[in-house]
Amino acid sequence: MKKNMGSTDRIIRIAVAILIGILYFTNTISGTLALILGAFAIIFIITSFISVCPLYMPFGISTRKKTIE
Repeated sequence: MKKNMGSTDRIIRIAVAILIGILYFTNTISGTLALILGAFAIIFIITSFISVCPLYMPFGISTRKKTIE
């Protein structure tokens, strides 16, 4: 798969995932909301590490900087 996430996008996703983790472990969120947000956090972490967002692909979106070839 072609990478389509830039570094700023990746940093924001990781920060949001960490925030969700903090909210969960401090019992600020619980129940169904915690499960849904936890799933999003896991997805954010995975997509950040592989630098690919499947939802960007159908729309041709890329947050990576253009490289000169």
